[in-house]
Amino acid sequence: MSVKSNPPFHAEHLGSLLRPQYLLDARDNKELNAADLSSIEDKAIDSALELQRAAGFRTLSDGEYRRHMFYDVFFDNLNGMEEVSNPPREIFKEYVPDVKAFLAQGIKPAGTCLCTGKISHKGDSKYVRQFNYIKGKLQPGENAKMTLAAPEWFHLRHGEHAYSKSVYSSNAGYFSDIAAAYRHELSLLYEAGCRNVQIDDPLLAYFCAQPMLDGMAAAGESAEQLLDEYIKLYQDCLKDKKSDMVVGLHICRGNFRKSIHFSEGGYEHIAKKVFKEIPADVFYLEYDTPRAGTFEPLADVPKDRRVILGLITSKFAEPLEDLEEMKEKVMDAARIMAKGSGESEKDALKRLSVSPQCGFGSHAEGNAIDEKGMKRKLELVVELAKSVWGEV
Repeated sequence: MSVKSNPPFHAEHLGSLLRPQYLLDARDNKELNAADLSSIEDKAIDSALELQRAAGFRTLSDGEYRRHMFYDVFFDNLNGMEEVSNPPREIFKEYVPDVKAFLAQGIKPAGTCLCTGKISHKGDSKYVRQFNYIKGKLQPGENAKMTLAAPEWFHLRHGEHAYSKSVYSSNAGYFSDIAAAYRHELSLLYEAGCRNVQIDDPLLAYFCAQPMLDGMAAAGESAEQLLDEYIKLYQDCLKDKKSDMVVGLHICRGNFRKSIHFSEGGYEHIAKKVFKEIPADVFYLEYDTPRAGTFEPLADVPKDRRVILGLITSKFAEPLEDLEEMKEKVMDAARIMAKGSGESEKDALKRLSVSPQCGFGSHAEGNAIDEKGMKRKLELVVELAKSVWGEV
């Protein structure tokens, strides 16, 4: 069997890793200067790279160790966007699953980012700075992946409150400038040598959640229309993408600190539109629990797209998934994809890979799993890939 030379590989992970305690302590130390913090981050990233190598991965990330949340360093690097530390409750859409969950627990939603001026990219990419560090650490046969924020991140939670009406009169203008900034971001990453990006988007999975769909209907808003607008936004963001840059789209149902999730519902609500109309090369799909539904929607994945099955949970160390059961799930997915595309099961299997269902530290505090458990989960992904394809 020939060995793949370009991502995605058959064993993948989603980017974020548990932060070591010394890194968390350093980030909380207000007396530490930026240079000293950066040096500590470097040390932690070097250790994370070795962890990934030891597990057997060929795609490496920096663990998102220079971020607090997975969606950091894009919106806060745009002209026209203002960070708001104490936003009023009334600007949040209460039907959004994570907002609804926080409010139900009496927790006020955290700070946010709102558009107060015309949006444009500032020119200097924080993503590129993060990429350049790990690029210099790569060994032969390895590939660096950068994880990016979803372009509609702040819009879904704020709707009409996401931007000032004195700046944009409608979603169209707001989305157009976000897309232009996103295209510029991708071009800067490409110029830096990045050929593998992953957009993390739990919001698209919210359109699979019946409570949100019902909440939008009750508010007189059309979920179908908004999903169409978001798909158009993605199309505009990616329309200038270079053919040799692999863009993955990760769709999950929330992975907050201490392994909290926010929504449930199968991909059948969005499959026909998202899989066929968003021009991603790869779909990273959560499939570790029944809350994500069945594999049937995979029949709608076009023949020229890859799928990474997130079969192994990153939320808890136990129980550890059964290897034979996971192998059978991979074969089930291949059969369904082959049926939908008209290709052979063997060819469909080539388009599949495996991964954890999400990252281990989308939030700096991380999931309810320790480093030993994370290491075993990563090793299981590689073991599963080798048992199915004979390679990672």
